Amino acid sequence: MAMTLLEKILSAHSKFDVVKPGEIVDIEIDSRVARDFGGANVVRNLKDYGLTVHDPEKTFFTFDCNPTGSDQKYAVNQHICRLFARENGIKVFDINAGIGTHILIDEGYVYPGSTALSTDSHANILGAIGAFGQGMGDMDIAAAWHNGKVWFKIPPSVKINFEGKIPANVSSKDIVLNLLKIFGANSLLGYSIELYGPSVNDMDLDDRITISSMATEMGAIIILFPPSKRIIDYCSKQSKTKFKPVFADNDAHYEKVFTIDVSAFGPMVSRPGAPHDTVNISEVAGTKIDSAFIGSCTNGRMRDMNTVATILKNRKIAPGVVLKIVPSTDEIWKQCLDEGLIEIFKKAGALVSNAGCAGCAAGQVGQNGPGEVTISSGNRNFPGKQGKGNVYLASPEVVAASAVAGCIATPDNIPEKPSLFAIPEKPVETKIRNLPLNTSHEKKSVIEGRVWLILKDNIDTDMIYHNRYLAITDIKEMGRYTFDNLKGYEDFSKKTRQGDIIIAGKNFGCGSSRQQAVDCFAALGIQAVIAESFGAIYERNAINTAFPIITCKALTEIDLKNGDKIKVNFKTGEIENLQNRKITMAEPFSDVQYEVYLKGGLLGN
Repeated sequence: MAMTLLEKILSAHSKFDVVKPGEIVDIEIDSRVARDFGGANVVRNLKDYGLTVHDPEKTFFTFDCNPTGSDQKYAVNQHICRLFARENGIKVFDINAGIGTHILIDEGYVYPGSTALSTDSHANILGAIGAFGQGMGDMDIAAAWHNGKVWFKIPPSVKINFEGKIPANVSSKDIVLNLLKIFGANSLLGYSIELYGPSVNDMDLDDRITISSMATEMGAIIILFPPSKRIIDYCSKQSKTKFKPVFADNDAHYEKVFTIDVSAFGPMVSRPGAPHDTVNISEVAGTKIDSAFIGSCTNGRMRDMNTVATILKNRKIAPGVVLKIVPSTDEIWKQCLDEGLIEIFKKAGALVSNAGCAGCAAGQVGQNGPGEVTISSGNRNFPGKQGKGNVYLASPEVVAASAVAGCIATPDNIPEKPSLFAIPEKPVETKIRNLPLNTSHEKKSVIEGRVWLILKDNIDTDMIYHNRYLAITDIKEMGRYTFDNLKGYEDFSKKTRQGDIIIAGKNFGCGSSRQQAVDCFAALGIQAVIAESFGAIYERNAINTAFPIITCKALTEIDLKNGDKIKVNFKTGEIENLQNRKITMAEPFSDVQYEVYLKGGLLGN
């Protein structure tokens, strides 16, 4: 039977010759990675359950979230990981190395056709070389470290054909922002995307990395590039394993096929609050900025550094504007030094930090303050993701040009005199609440509870549990921070009662791979979350910790009001409004979900 690119990769790592969408199979994982913010929890899971490491040669720590060691809790977590690594013969890519997913590619730990997992929600960046990468939560990674494999539900595949010639002023970042404009944050939710066309085949590794890195922002499982000869040659040179590249069968079945004329693409910017809220740069040109950031797993490659250096050479950053530049790996940093780029950056007035994820991970340079306007080459601009200010997303060349202009600008339209500040912004103070917690929860197949209607789409993990609390490892402490970054629900943890049930819209839990965005509900005694759809990583995290989530697309049929009491049957999917006795049907627990639920989690007995 013919298979898509992802299906062929996953079947080769399973016991089945053929896999099909919807099937749940065990997948062998070639590279198993934990980052510094999730690594300590992976260690805790392994130690709590008395589990061993299956194959240390395939197991890694990457310290890319806070490579500066500037946060005491991160430093503690990193040292926990180092000690565990020493005890178990695990390689650590420490604070001097850079972003883990890039290191896996550049040092040959992944290659076309291979599989990898990380606590990084952008592990699907490995689709750039035709490999399967997936971000997962702490419990999934612990299971992979112990078993060498994890269960995975084969997703349906989508094929996107690029026609036409990409305009000269359109970067790879612009391409993915145009795709976000077309598809939004959830129309391809849960799909594996494959890209084809002459312009795709011509893309180099840096282009592909930029585009693949934002599959998560589209709600997709992964964006896969069939490996070109240039990619195969590069990976063959770097790889520690001999490999045979994998390609889709010519007669493979795709659930959807799109043809897009890329010649119509233009330079784009994502407006603050949502990566998919993209507009042509002309609509926001001239917007005053306070700061600019260049880096992240999306745009920290050597191509990006060279592009930025070309714009900054013999220019100065606008007065009062801060430009922060963070290469993605230490090798790229060294190349910038050897080729004189660091000198160009510093003469222009930029801050250059050591390699890592930077502002996206809340652990390094790149954060902004209340009222601050930032233009960033990162991949996310959810409220609070890169700080308390407003973040526009753009290509590195637009970010560099804007830093010089003092306002959003393109490289071909930098004003002779920069935009200057009139009145400084005033900071806004926030407070963190304290709350006694009760985490008791019985494993019942039928539950009843009061509903909270939070009928918003694309509620991301930063809204559920903000990244400034990621260093907290005690679940009992997590509840008090639930939704304190979701506008209108900042006081949720004060008002909720044990046994409540949350009703939400589409793509609930999109964004990061953080387990805390599930655990915080358990800490508050929330019984379940019911939504039209869930982010792929979030769904796994909830299932693996035995926290009930239900997908229901027909909740309007039972006329729910905030505070109504409902009855939910996990086995049948029946949901009843106990106020009016109206009934609707949701998707029942799968056999896997129910089994994991009954035993109290993936790592339970």
